[in-house]
Order: sequence, then structure tokens, then C-alpha cells
Amino acid sequence: MSQYDVAVIGSGPGGYVTAIRCAQLGMKTAIIEKYSTLGGTCLNVGCIPSKALLDSSHHYEDAVKHFEEHGIEIPGDIKVNLGKMIARKQSVVDQTTGGIDFLMKKNKIDVYQGLGSFKDATHITITGEETTEIEAKNTIIATGSKPSSLPFINLDKERVITSTEALKLKEVPKHLIVIGGGVIGLELGQVYKRLGADVSVVEYADRIVPTMDAGVSKELNKVLKKQKFKMNVSHKVKSVERDGDEVVVKADNKKGQEVEFRGDYCLVSVGRRPYTDGLNAEAAGVKLNERGQVEVNEHLQTTAPNIYAIGDVIKGAMLAHKAEEEGVFVAETLAGQKPHIDYNLIPGVVYTWPEVAAVGKTEEDLKAAGVEYKVGQFPMRALGRSRASMDLDGFVKILADKSTDEILGVHMVGARAADMIAEAVVAMEYRASAEDISRMSHAHPTFTEAIKEAALAATDDRALHI
Repeated sequence: MSQYDVAVIGSGPGGYVTAIRCAQLGMKTAIIEKYSTLGGTCLNVGCIPSKALLDSSHHYEDAVKHFEEHGIEIPGDIKVNLGKMIARKQSVVDQTTGGIDFLMKKNKIDVYQGLGSFKDATHITITGEETTEIEAKNTIIATGSKPSSLPFINLDKERVITSTEALKLKEVPKHLIVIGGGVIGLELGQVYKRLGADVSVVEYADRIVPTMDAGVSKELNKVLKKQKFKMNVSHKVKSVERDGDEVVVKADNKKGQEVEFRGDYCLVSVGRRPYTDGLNAEAAGVKLNERGQVEVNEHLQTTAPNIYAIGDVIKGAMLAHKAEEEGVFVAETLAGQKPHIDYNLIPGVVYTWPEVAAVGKTEEDLKAAGVEYKVGQFPMRALGRSRASMDLDGFVKILADKSTDEILGVHMVGARAADMIAEAVVAMEYRASAEDISRMSHAHPTFTEAIKEAALAATDDRALHI
């Protein structure tokens, strides 16, 4: 029987990064993955393929709607070849997962394909083409999550689908009904909206992306409506029925009146649930909570002292980069180091266009906590860079402590917001004030000038270009 210092169950961004860091720190490491490719949800059916389709559909939309204005004329019809688009997406996935194979070999990590199941706290049975058993001094659970549904919905994966099926449709829907106005639903909704589908979003909360700052939610809602999304907030879905090639969704609106939506596809994107099926956690003394999450302490240690858990399978935001940070944290803890994670500084991003990104506290958080704060906001349309690229929607908003000027939260909607948010994370990690950012030179013309201008607005209401 092979023996390891560390076994990692699950090879998503959390799992494979954990394995690499453990190996770098001199631990003999194994990684266990039930599927035939490494990379987990993110690389195979999540972050990476959805971004590939968002990019491809964005190119198409630009060609159809904006090239002419730029003086680019393309004779004849511009057509979507969805099969080719999906194939390109898959090639991106294949290259990326292949890269993980390379990293495992480079770091001398043993890869086991099969379902990892605890026999006890130090032994794991791996059921694949053949059954293997390994012994591990420490184990890290990184089994991730699966799409959630609603109890009355039958996900037939043909017309009533999850994000996994939405990434490989054979046709562009005529009318896509999206249940859930969160990150996944809006991103995939925008892919098919650009390609010609009508898109209706049905959201239970009173606004889309309800966990983000209300101002950001309002701006994104305005932009998507301009793009001809049909938004239906404060709607409680009560039935989803397949009728031949049509899907009928019934919901109650905020007045309690029944509303009916009919489309050829229905994407159910109501969140994700922790995935522990087949793990046999109880055999190792690992406790799950009532939500199915693995219970951990502040060191990400489970109720079994030699077993840790990270990522979507524990509490907190279900984000690939959160899982990576937790994986490195556990690896370095096992090596006797003293790492830290500040969960307040893990950014969140929506990869629609314009993009949405945020880090730190929202205005709602600060009001609820009774914190006195000031706001500096700057519109993207006031930037020369935005006018040059015709990306005029959105803003950057900085929330700073009223008395100390320390930055407490940064929220943005706009082109390249996903990349720009890193500046805010660095600033807040070093507890910068709004004035600190306002006094740093930002290259001109760039989108990041909006961060400086918002910081100037927060400092003393002295933005320069508005």
C-alpha cells in the first residue's frame, strides 16, 4: 500500500493548487480525481469554458453591432457557427486541463483516477477501473460543489438544463428562461443573448446579483435591460414543466399574481451545493453540517484532526480563487508555517460585459454595522479610454472610513473591472486610504484612472475629470 504525507481528494483549483504547494514544501503528495480529466468544475464545466464562450460571443456581437462604427465593413452576412464555437471552447478546456497534468508530473504528485472514499481517518479507498487503497498521514477534502436545483424541478438536461449543459448546446435558443439572476445565470444568459436568443431572467430576490452592493446591482440591471434582457425580480418560481420542445415556467410576482414564461430552454442557476457524495466522511470522523458542508475550524481542520477541507465544500463564497487561497493556507499550516487569509479581501467578479467586480464591504454592510463612511464614485464614460473603446457603461465606487479615510470597499461596473479589482485588493491588504490611491500615478489613458478619480472623490470630493 502506498503511503503519503498528504492526499488531496478533488483536483479543482483548490485541490490541485493544494497538492502543488504541499509538494513544493517537501511532502509526498497524492491527488485523487473521480473524473477522467483534472481541473474540477472550474476548468472543465465552469470558469474556463464559460469565459471562452463569453469571449467568442463578444467578438460576434462586436462584428455585428460595432465594427461598422469603427470603419470596418464586412461584406455578406455574419453568421454564428455554434458547433465551431463550442469546439473552440473545448480546445481551451483541453489545453488548460492538460496543463494541470504537466504540473502534477513536474511536482512529482501521484495522480489516482477514481472515487476517493474514506475507509478510516488515514486510509482512502479509490474506486476507478480497479480499486486501490492508500494511506495518508493528512488528507485535504477539496470535492467542490454541484449545481443546485429546486425540489419540484425535473432537470432533464435537454430542455431544462444546468450550467453544464448550457456550455454545450447544439443550437442557439429562441427564448432562454434563466431561473436565478446571479453570476452564472447572467453570464450564460449574455452568451446566448449575444448569439440571438431572447433571454428572460426570473429572480426570487428584489434585485439581480443580490449579494453585491445595491448600486452595482442597479447599474448592471440598467445595462442588461439596455441589451434587451427581460428582467423579472421578486418572482417566486413554483413550477417548471416540459411540454414537448417547450418549457413552461410559472411564478408568483411580488403582488402574488401568477406569471407564465414559455421558452425552448430553461437554465436553472439557483446556486450550487457542496459535493460529498461517496466520500464516506463519517467513517473518518468528519462531520457535515445541516447544509451538507464539511465543518471546519479557523485552521480549516475538520472534526478529524488530520483531515482538512477547503473550497466550495466548506462555508463561504464558492469561488475558485478562495479555494486556492485556502489550499495554500492548509499546505503551509501542515509545514509549520503561519499563513493567513483575510476573507474580506477575496474579490468577487461577474464576467458579463460590462464586467462587475467588488472587494470588501458593501454600503449595506457598513450601514448594518453602524460604520460611518464616505463615498467616492466616478463614471466610466468620463474616461478618454472608455470613449476610445466605446465602453461607456459603469462606474467605480470607493467606500472609505469617514474619520480615518481607510478604504473599506471597492465596487465597480465597467470594461476590464475583473482585472482592475486587483488594485483595490492590494490597496486594502496594506490598509491604504483613499488619499493614498489618489496620490498614485495611473497611466493615461487607462480604465484604471477611474479608480484614482473615485479615490479623489472619496478623499475630499475633488475628482478632476467630472
